[in-house]
Amino acid sequence: MGKVALAAKITHVPSMYLSELPGPRQGFRQAAIDGHYEISRRCRELGVDTIVVFDTHWLVNANYHILCGEHFKGVYTSNELPHFISNMAYEFPGNKDLGLILAEACNRFNVETMAHHATTLGPEYGTLVPMRYMNQDQHFKVVSVSALCTSHYLADSARLGWAMRKAVEDHYDGTVAFLASGSLSHRFAQNGQAPDFATKVWSPFLETLDHRVVKMWENAEWEDFCGMLPEYAAKGHGEGFMHDTAMLLGALGWSKYDGKADVVTPYFGSSGTGQINAIFPVTPQDGSAIPAAQAANPAAVLSTSRL
Repeated sequence: MGKVALAAKITHVPSMYLSELPGPRQGFRQAAIDGHYEISRRCRELGVDTIVVFDTHWLVNANYHILCGEHFKGVYTSNELPHFISNMAYEFPGNKDLGLILAEACNRFNVETMAHHATTLGPEYGTLVPMRYMNQDQHFKVVSVSALCTSHYLADSARLGWAMRKAVEDHYDGTVAFLASGSLSHRFAQNGQAPDFATKVWSPFLETLDHRVVKMWENAEWEDFCGMLPEYAAKGHGEGFMHDTAMLLGALGWSKYDGKADVVTPYFGSSGTGQINAIFPVTPQDGSAIPAAQAANPAAVLSTSRL
């Protein structure tokens, strides 16, 4: 019935908003903003009606959660970085029907998931920042998915991604984009050193590791990347333990995915972290590589814990 037309790994650095404002940093994140504009343009060309964001700023300690209210409007200040995002207005429509379809499918795939539509819960800035640039005219409906998962297995996040793709294809009458909103390495600059690292990555090791990962994406080395993802998430300080990336790769077919990443904003450093905007072509997949539902075993493969 429906179609997943676009998938991407995107940045949501709050300095994008700071880049709009008068001051010494005005304009310095224009490349990242332009990458969001390009992703929006491609979504429109493909007829996307709803953007599903895997948001690494939505922290959850149990279950997976989907925010699918009818409409979102408010003024947001980041509790994490209030000097970067302060009093930022937002508004866009939600998609309750799709959120319920996604949750039902995830539960059928043995990934316990809850949809929230009658709620005062608002989106986090991993959703709000991209929508500021991709969806200024409220063209797209938006669904947000929790992806800062503190007590979850990466295998289950991959399985959730595949379940969501099947939900769209089998049960949704429309066209959807999946966006993994999170960085590559995510080791912030030490307190007091942030200004010195405004456009840098924290260490040569992390920057080298990130560049190698981007090359793997561009060369379609997905079997190797999926195999190293748990260790990369840990040693590379992956944002949200890289659950957004596992979700995205699950939706794309996991280790049997065969597309090559199209980088629309080249890799850049921000406050010590490694960032990118990259589109992943959606190719036909049969789901045969999707990990099984994870057993509750602390030593299980594809598991993560607090870093």
